[in-house]
Amino acid sequence: MIEKIKETQRYLLEQGIGKVDFGLILGSGLGDLADRICEAIIVDYKEIPHFPVSSVAGHAGKLVYGKLAGKNVLALQGRFHYYEGNSMGLLTYPIRVLKALGAHSLIVTNAAGGVNLNYHQGELMLIRDHINFMGNHPLIGPNEDALGPRFPDMSHAYDEAYRSIARQSAAALNIPLQEGVYMAFSGPSYETPAEIAMARVMGADAVGMSTVPEVIVANHGGLRVLGISCITNLAAGMQKSLNHEEVVETTQRVKQQFEALVMGILAAL
Repeated sequence: MIEKIKETQRYLLEQGIGKVDFGLILGSGLGDLADRICEAIIVDYKEIPHFPVSSVAGHAGKLVYGKLAGKNVLALQGRFHYYEGNSMGLLTYPIRVLKALGAHSLIVTNAAGGVNLNYHQGELMLIRDHINFMGNHPLIGPNEDALGPRFPDMSHAYDEAYRSIARQSAAALNIPLQEGVYMAFSGPSYETPAEIAMARVMGADAVGMSTVPEVIVANHGGLRVLGISCITNLAAGMQKSLNHEEVVETTQRVKQQFEALVMGILAAL
Protein backbone atom coordinates (compact mmCIF):
# COMPACT_ATOMS: atom_id res chain seq x y z
CA MET A 1 0.00 0.00 0.00
CA ILE A 2 2.69 2.51 0.98
CA GLU A 3 4.73 1.86 -2.16
CA LYS A 4 1.63 2.27 -4.33
CA ILE A 5 0.80 5.56 -2.61
CA LYS A 6 4.33 6.82 -3.23
CA GLU A 7 4.11 5.89 -6.92
CA THR A 8 0.79 7.69 -7.31
CA GLN A 9 2.17 10.69 -5.43
CA ARG A 10 5.22 10.88 -7.70
CA TYR A 11 3.06 10.74 -10.82
CA LEU A 12 0.78 13.55 -9.62
CA LEU A 13 3.73 15.72 -8.62
CA GLU A 14 5.12 15.22 -12.13
CA GLN A 15 1.80 16.54 -13.51
CA GLY A 16 2.34 19.79 -11.60
CA ILE A 17 0.16 19.11 -8.58
CA GLY A 18 1.72 20.88 -5.61
CA LYS A 19 0.89 21.08 -1.91
CA VAL A 20 -2.71 20.28 -1.08
CA ASP A 21 -4.53 21.83 1.87
CA PHE A 22 -8.03 20.48 1.35
CA GLY A 23 -9.23 17.37 -0.38
CA LEU A 24 -12.71 17.70 -1.88
CA ILE A 25 -14.88 14.76 -2.91
CA LEU A 26 -17.76 15.77 -5.15
CA GLY A 27 -20.69 13.34 -5.18
CA SER A 28 -23.36 12.51 -7.75
CA GLY A 29 -24.25 15.56 -9.82
CA LEU A 30 -22.11 17.88 -7.68
CA GLY A 31 -18.95 17.83 -9.79
CA ASP A 32 -19.52 21.22 -11.44
CA LEU A 33 -17.92 22.91 -8.42
CA ALA A 34 -14.55 21.75 -9.79
CA ASP A 35 -15.10 24.09 -12.76
CA ARG A 36 -14.65 27.01 -10.35
CA ILE A 37 -11.12 25.97 -9.43
CA CYS A 38 -8.59 28.55 -10.68
CA GLU A 39 -5.26 27.72 -12.38
CA ALA A 40 -6.60 24.20 -12.70
CA ILE A 41 -4.51 21.13 -13.44
CA ILE A 42 -6.79 18.29 -14.57
CA VAL A 43 -5.81 14.63 -14.60
CA ASP A 44 -8.07 11.76 -15.75
CA TYR A 45 -8.43 9.00 -13.20
CA LYS A 46 -7.57 6.41 -15.85
CA GLU A 47 -4.11 7.97 -16.26
CA ILE A 48 -3.21 7.81 -12.55
CA PRO A 49 -1.27 4.76 -11.33
CA HIS A 50 -3.27 2.51 -8.97
CA PHE A 51 -6.31 4.81 -9.07
CA PRO A 52 -9.79 3.32 -9.48
CA VAL A 53 -12.13 4.55 -12.22
CA SER A 54 -15.69 5.74 -11.59
CA SER A 55 -18.43 4.19 -13.73
CA VAL A 56 -21.52 6.02 -12.47
CA ALA A 57 -23.48 8.73 -14.31
CA GLY A 58 -22.87 12.15 -12.75
CA HIS A 59 -19.24 11.32 -11.88
CA ALA A 60 -16.79 12.86 -14.38
CA GLY A 61 -13.76 10.83 -13.31
CA LYS A 62 -11.21 13.64 -13.10
CA LEU A 63 -8.81 14.96 -10.48
CA VAL A 64 -8.73 18.78 -10.42
CA TYR A 65 -6.03 20.74 -8.59
CA GLY A 66 -5.81 24.49 -8.05
CA LYS A 67 -7.14 27.40 -6.01
CA LEU A 68 -10.69 27.58 -4.69
CA ALA A 69 -11.70 30.39 -2.34
CA GLY A 70 -8.01 31.07 -1.79
CA LYS A 71 -7.15 27.53 -0.70
CA ASN A 72 -5.08 24.84 -2.41
CA VAL A 73 -7.59 22.09 -3.18
CA LEU A 74 -7.48 18.75 -4.89
CA ALA A 75 -10.99 17.81 -6.00
CA LEU A 76 -12.20 14.37 -6.95
CA GLN A 77 -14.77 15.08 -9.64
CA GLY A 78 -16.59 11.82 -9.06
CA ARG A 79 -16.05 9.14 -6.43
CA PHE A 80 -15.79 5.37 -6.24
CA HIS A 81 -18.41 3.10 -4.73
CA TYR A 82 -18.46 -0.27 -3.04
CA TYR A 83 -21.35 -1.37 -5.26
CA GLU A 84 -19.20 -0.91 -8.38
CA GLY A 85 -17.21 -3.93 -7.25
CA ASN A 86 -14.35 -1.96 -5.70
CA SER A 87 -12.73 -3.26 -2.56
CA MET A 88 -12.91 -0.99 0.47
CA GLY A 89 -9.17 -0.45 0.16
CA LEU A 90 -9.45 0.65 -3.46
CA LEU A 91 -12.39 3.00 -3.07
CA THR A 92 -10.66 4.79 -0.17
CA TYR A 93 -7.24 4.83 -1.86
CA PRO A 94 -7.60 8.49 -2.98
CA ILE A 95 -7.86 9.54 0.68
CA ARG A 96 -4.43 8.02 1.30
CA VAL A 97 -3.07 9.91 -1.69
CA LEU A 98 -4.56 13.20 -0.47
CA LYS A 99 -2.79 12.72 2.86
CA ALA A 100 0.50 11.94 1.10
CA LEU A 101 0.18 15.17 -0.89
CA GLY A 102 -0.06 17.18 2.33
CA ALA A 103 -3.81 17.58 2.82
CA HIS A 104 -4.82 18.30 6.41
CA SER A 105 -8.58 18.27 5.81
CA LEU A 106 -11.26 16.62 3.70
CA ILE A 107 -14.60 18.05 2.59
CA VAL A 108 -16.82 15.19 1.48
CA THR A 109 -20.14 15.66 -0.31
CA ASN A 110 -22.85 13.31 -1.50
CA ALA A 111 -26.37 12.97 -2.81
CA ALA A 112 -28.63 11.38 -0.20
CA GLY A 113 -32.20 10.33 0.40
CA GLY A 114 -34.05 12.14 3.14
CA VAL A 115 -35.25 9.95 6.02
CA ASN A 116 -36.09 12.67 8.53
CA LEU A 117 -39.77 13.52 8.10
CA ASN A 118 -38.96 17.24 8.37
CA TYR A 119 -36.56 17.21 5.41
CA HIS A 120 -37.47 18.37 1.90
CA GLN A 121 -36.07 17.59 -1.52
CA GLY A 122 -33.27 19.99 -2.49
CA GLU A 123 -32.15 20.85 1.05
CA LEU A 124 -28.54 20.60 2.20
CA MET A 125 -27.61 18.64 5.32
CA LEU A 126 -24.47 19.08 7.37
CA ILE A 127 -23.35 15.62 8.49
CA ARG A 128 -23.02 15.45 12.27
CA ASP A 129 -22.30 11.72 12.51
CA HIS A 130 -22.75 8.52 10.53
CA ILE A 131 -23.88 4.91 10.78
CA ASN A 132 -21.92 2.30 8.85
CA PHE A 133 -24.50 -0.21 7.57
CA MET A 134 -22.51 -1.33 4.51
CA GLY A 135 -21.57 -4.73 5.92
CA ASN A 136 -17.85 -4.03 5.57
CA HIS A 137 -15.16 -1.72 6.93
CA PRO A 138 -12.17 -0.16 5.11
CA LEU A 139 -9.68 -0.92 7.91
CA ILE A 140 -10.26 -4.67 8.08
CA GLY A 141 -6.98 -6.53 7.56
CA PRO A 142 -3.38 -5.83 8.59
CA ASN A 143 -2.86 -2.28 9.83
CA GLU A 144 -0.16 -0.06 8.34
CA ASP A 145 1.04 1.83 11.41
CA ALA A 146 2.63 4.47 9.18
CA LEU A 147 -0.85 5.33 7.88
CA GLY A 148 -2.72 5.40 11.18
CA PRO A 149 -3.52 3.57 14.42
CA ARG A 150 -4.98 0.08 14.63
CA PHE A 151 -8.06 1.31 16.53
CA PRO A 152 -8.88 4.90 15.46
CA ASP A 153 -11.30 6.91 17.59
CA MET A 154 -14.47 7.90 15.70
CA SER A 155 -16.02 9.95 18.51
CA HIS A 156 -15.52 13.16 16.52
CA ALA A 157 -15.44 11.86 12.94
CA TYR A 158 -16.90 15.13 11.63
CA ASP A 159 -14.90 18.06 12.97
CA GLU A 160 -16.95 20.13 15.40
CA ALA A 161 -15.12 23.40 14.71
CA TYR A 162 -15.59 22.96 10.95
CA ARG A 163 -19.30 22.27 11.47
CA SER A 164 -19.62 25.50 13.44
CA ILE A 165 -17.99 27.43 10.59
CA ALA A 166 -20.32 25.72 8.09
CA ARG A 167 -23.37 26.82 10.07
CA GLN A 168 -22.06 30.39 10.25
CA SER A 169 -21.32 30.42 6.51
CA ALA A 170 -24.79 29.10 5.68
CA ALA A 171 -26.41 31.76 7.86
CA ALA A 172 -24.33 34.53 6.26
CA LEU A 173 -25.37 33.33 2.80
CA ASN A 174 -29.00 32.84 3.85
CA ILE A 175 -28.83 29.17 2.84
CA PRO A 176 -31.03 26.80 4.87
CA LEU A 177 -28.89 24.03 6.35
CA GLN A 178 -30.13 20.92 8.09
CA GLU A 179 -27.82 18.91 10.35
CA GLY A 180 -28.09 15.21 10.95
CA VAL A 181 -26.86 11.62 10.78
CA TYR A 182 -25.96 9.93 7.48
CA MET A 183 -26.44 6.18 7.19
CA ALA A 184 -24.55 4.26 4.50
CA PHE A 185 -25.97 1.17 2.80
CA SER A 186 -23.97 -0.82 0.25
CA GLY A 187 -26.37 -0.38 -2.69
CA PRO A 188 -26.77 -0.45 -5.63
CA SER A 189 -30.50 -1.00 -5.10
CA TYR A 190 -32.31 1.73 -3.24
CA GLU A 191 -33.45 0.80 0.23
CA THR A 192 -36.87 -0.73 0.84
CA PRO A 193 -39.54 1.17 2.78
CA ALA A 194 -38.97 -1.25 5.69
CA GLU A 195 -35.24 -0.53 5.67
CA ILE A 196 -35.95 3.20 5.72
CA ALA A 197 -38.30 2.73 8.68
CA MET A 198 -35.47 0.84 10.41
CA ALA A 199 -32.98 3.61 9.57
CA ARG A 200 -35.27 6.21 11.09
CA VAL A 201 -35.64 4.19 14.30
CA MET A 202 -31.83 3.82 14.43
CA GLY A 203 -31.40 7.59 14.31
CA ALA A 204 -30.59 8.26 10.64
CA ASP A 205 -31.69 11.49 8.98
CA ALA A 206 -30.43 10.62 5.49
CA VAL A 207 -29.24 7.53 3.64
CA GLY A 208 -26.78 6.93 0.82
CA MET A 209 -24.25 4.54 -0.68
CA SER A 210 -20.92 6.28 -0.07
CA THR A 211 -18.95 8.65 2.18
CA VAL A 212 -18.62 6.52 5.33
CA PRO A 213 -15.58 4.46 4.17
CA GLU A 214 -13.85 7.66 3.03
CA VAL A 215 -14.50 9.37 6.36
CA ILE A 216 -13.24 6.38 8.34
CA VAL A 217 -9.99 6.31 6.37
CA ALA A 218 -9.63 10.10 6.62
CA ASN A 219 -9.92 9.86 10.41
CA HIS A 220 -7.48 6.95 10.42
CA GLY A 221 -4.98 9.19 8.63
CA GLY A 222 -5.54 12.19 10.91
CA LEU A 223 -7.50 14.37 8.47
CA ARG A 224 -10.13 16.78 9.73
CA VAL A 225 -13.47 16.10 8.01
CA LEU A 226 -16.50 18.14 7.01
CA GLY A 227 -19.45 16.41 5.34
CA ILE A 228 -22.38 17.84 3.36
CA SER A 229 -25.30 15.89 1.88
CA CYS A 230 -27.65 17.17 -0.79
CA ILE A 231 -31.10 15.72 -0.07
CA THR A 232 -31.98 14.83 -3.66
CA ASN A 233 -35.11 12.81 -2.93
CA LEU A 234 -37.21 11.47 -0.10
CA ALA A 235 -36.29 7.89 0.77
CA ALA A 236 -38.29 4.76 -0.09
CA GLY A 237 -41.87 4.78 1.19
CA MET A 238 -41.88 8.59 1.35
CA GLN A 239 -42.40 9.21 -2.37
CA LYS A 240 -43.84 7.15 -5.23
CA SER A 241 -40.58 5.83 -6.76
CA LEU A 242 -36.81 6.39 -6.84
CA ASN A 243 -34.37 6.81 -9.74
CA HIS A 244 -30.86 8.13 -10.32
CA GLU A 245 -32.01 10.67 -12.93
CA GLU A 246 -33.96 12.49 -10.22
CA VAL A 247 -30.83 12.56 -8.04
CA VAL A 248 -28.76 14.27 -10.76
CA GLU A 249 -31.61 16.65 -11.69
CA THR A 250 -32.02 17.82 -8.10
CA THR A 251 -28.29 18.44 -7.62
CA GLN A 252 -28.30 20.56 -10.77
CA ARG A 253 -31.23 22.57 -9.45
CA VAL A 254 -29.52 23.39 -6.14
CA LYS A 255 -25.93 23.55 -7.34
CA GLN A 256 -25.65 27.33 -6.96
CA GLN A 257 -26.50 27.13 -3.27
CA PHE A 258 -24.23 24.12 -2.81
CA GLU A 259 -21.27 25.77 -4.56
CA ALA A 260 -21.77 29.05 -2.69
CA LEU A 261 -21.84 27.22 0.63
CA VAL A 262 -18.70 25.15 0.00
CA MET A 263 -16.79 28.20 -1.24
CA GLY A 264 -17.98 30.23 1.73
CA ILE A 265 -16.83 27.52 4.12
CA LEU A 266 -13.43 27.21 2.42
CA ALA A 267 -12.93 30.97 2.56
CA ALA A 268 -13.65 30.94 6.30
CA LEU A 269 -11.45 27.96 7.18
